[in-house]
Amino acid sequence: MRTAQATAAAVTAATTTALAALAAGHVASGAALRPAAGRPLPTEPRLTLHAVTAGDAAGRATAAATSSAGSPATSSTAGRVTLTRALASLRPGVYGLAGDGTHAVVGPVVTSAPHTADTVVRRLERVTHGALEPGDKVWLTPQVHIGNPRTALGLDHADVSVPGELGSLPAWFVPGARDTWVIAVHGLGTTREHPMVVMEQLHRHRFPVLALAYRGDLGAPRPPDGLSHLGETEWRDLDAAIRYAVRYGAERVVLHGWSTGATMALRAATHSALRDRIAGIILDSPVLDWEATVRALAAARHVPGPLLPLAVRAAQGRTGLRPHQIRERADIRELRVPTLVVHGPGDTVAPWGLSRRFARTRPDLVTLHTVPDAPHGAMWNADPKGYEEAMRRFLTPFG
Repeated sequence: MRTAQATAAAVTAATTTALAALAAGHVASGAALRPAAGRPLPTEPRLTLHAVTAGDAAGRATAAATSSAGSPATSSTAGRVTLTRALASLRPGVYGLAGDGTHAVVGPVVTSAPHTADTVVRRLERVTHGALEPGDKVWLTPQVHIGNPRTALGLDHADVSVPGELGSLPAWFVPGARDTWVIAVHGLGTTREHPMVVMEQLHRHRFPVLALAYRGDLGAPRPPDGLSHLGETEWRDLDAAIRYAVRYGAERVVLHGWSTGATMALRAATHSALRDRIAGIILDSPVLDWEATVRALAAARHVPGPLLPLAVRAAQGRTGLRPHQIRERADIRELRVPTLVVHGPGDTVAPWGLSRRFARTRPDLVTLHTVPDAPHGAMWNADPKGYEEAMRRFLTPFG
């Protein structure tokens, strides 16, 4: 009797432990598979805004309204912001500075400005929405522009609807004279506003641009399971955008993706029925190992280390994602178009080492442009001139 009771107790304990592990894995995977579009990734620290010096007499930075002519909003004269000193606030380059109900653009660190040991001063380029106040909690974002191409950049555009397998996908179309279109697709933690960082350059070089919102984005259909598949199913929305571009006059397309948008571009280039129309792809911070990305995002949400393998297994069970080694080998083998990879060692969400290996494996097609000191999806922000020069060289043959 005692043996039977002990066995039953052991089975009950094991079952309880297994169920607890499954529940923990489910919660941990949710930290990675339910990213909020337009909200910062958990890897991005919150900073305190200590001081604002702008062109306004009261020292308060306030966004000006967009003019009735639709020109880009310019708010205050360039000033300075004092932020908590951290690796994030010391990054080189140009970033959006976002908070709850606010958005501004900050430039490089002002090394000559007086500051305390625990603060850093950056150039304040403009305030695009709301008001910056000392004491605000803010974060840096690769989204420099908000609004749409007309209000943010002064570029004429059309709001279009792309038919997708789950329903209509909203997109912006910026016309250009060439018959090669650039289809831009954002990634984790951003929206279709993010690709506006490259729209001015593409417009100067007369490329039509289609910036897509896909499943899970505001105004787009909800995924059936409510989860991000990190590009593995979302790529079919990009495929729909390719069909749309061809239907409306594109002879060829270049796919430009950030983060999971880069994953979508790579999948489309190797699996789309219209892949013969794809002239090239640009991959910014590509997620080539979804397991590493799930672990990184879950860890950033303070999921304990022992639960991270459970998060990966739960993510695979909830989404049907394949082991990354199988998918990566297949995509590299099947790649047939010139590819520009823009990535760097500062990315803690998508391992840079995989991009290096990708470039070494296919040197016939892949060019790697390395950007140091840039977080995930922010390669343009860290070095706008270098990024745009790499883009110019890559796109020149498609003219």
